[in-house]
Amino acid sequence: MRFGIHTIDEFDVQGKTVLCRIDINQPIDRETGTLKSISRIKACLPTLKELSQRGARLVLLAHQGSDIEYKNFYTTKPHAKVLSQLLSREVGFIDDVCGPAAREAIKNLKDGEILLLDNVRFCSEEQTLFEMHLKLSHAQQAQTQVVTKLAPLADLYVCDAFAAAHRDQPSLCGFEQVLPSAMGRLFEQEYCVISDLMENPKRPCVFVLGGAKISDAFMMMETVLKNAVADTVLAGGLVANIMLAAKGVQIGSGSREFIKKNGFDEFIDDAKRLLEQYPEKIILPTTLGYVKNGQREDAALGELPADATVLDIGITSAQHYAGIIQEAKTVFVNGPMGVFENPQTQEGTKIVWDALAQTPGYTVIGGGDSITATAKYEKTDQIDYICTGGGALIRFLTGEELPVVKALRHAAEAFK
Repeated sequence: MRFGIHTIDEFDVQGKTVLCRIDINQPIDRETGTLKSISRIKACLPTLKELSQRGARLVLLAHQGSDIEYKNFYTTKPHAKVLSQLLSREVGFIDDVCGPAAREAIKNLKDGEILLLDNVRFCSEEQTLFEMHLKLSHAQQAQTQVVTKLAPLADLYVCDAFAAAHRDQPSLCGFEQVLPSAMGRLFEQEYCVISDLMENPKRPCVFVLGGAKISDAFMMMETVLKNAVADTVLAGGLVANIMLAAKGVQIGSGSREFIKKNGFDEFIDDAKRLLEQYPEKIILPTTLGYVKNGQREDAALGELPADATVLDIGITSAQHYAGIIQEAKTVFVNGPMGVFENPQTQEGTKIVWDALAQTPGYTVIGGGDSITATAKYEKTDQIDYICTGGGALIRFLTGEELPVVKALRHAAEAFK
């Protein structure tokens, strides 16, 4: 047992039916019905290989997109094909979640076989709006259709979906109420790496926070500074723009309009407070990048055109950040330095990512955009750890007990 949670080492799974919740949610190309990335699928392979090789009758539950993120709301059939290729063995698929066809297929599994069910969010109780508005307790989640239909067929529940551990949904928190439960290898690894980062980072410890997920970034910044986890925070992306605006720096009318239009004004006061409390620890860019007549331009603070839209940190600032990263012993990154998808505004992110690949310090990257940037610049093999979690990672770093962690701890007590 680790962190008050059972591990799969503690269970004999030979000939047992194991329900395994994984997070293989990836961007979808709807025109071709294929996945644009398979990084999360690769991450869960160790758990699936081990359980299958130990003779488990393995049933996989996963979501793809949601009612909120409808553009990626899709069947998990393409995932079965990718899993089959990566595991070098057939992974069965059935376009059902907990109906008669799915239950019959589960009953017919043989030792070592793997079956992927269809997108669990095709079930209403798994949808994000259901979670947000009904707020079922874990005991109530155990009474939903997906749990009451599938749990009687299983001997063990394994959660390997750390990236979804912040979600409070039946396939993530309901099975632990009625079945012996454990965390998978990926969940265990992510928990260990992030716990060590928070509790015992090698110094100096630098957090690089950028991107456009403002609430997550400010929540994380508050925690790591208050708890003295981070020695330095390097701000980029929209995070930097808001903090510069909080200091009264001219960031261009285009940038201010974007902040106002998206309701990010509310974070100006938070930025002012953090800058007042930690003036020596938060480092902001001193040059900014924008596009004029299709070409990239850089300007020092105070020299930015009044109508500009800041789309990147300046190259000089990125080089300054790179120097700090090179001297760090631990570096955690969440979010790019600008709109790295466009050639004109990728330079800040690229310089920082080059530094991440070269630093002798221990590097951890989290969040979807950060992982995408890492792949784009071909730095995946040069980063020490890439965390699959986005929202789960942020909430874990704030010290919050995640719903899935709470459910797994309950199971450890209930099924000793």
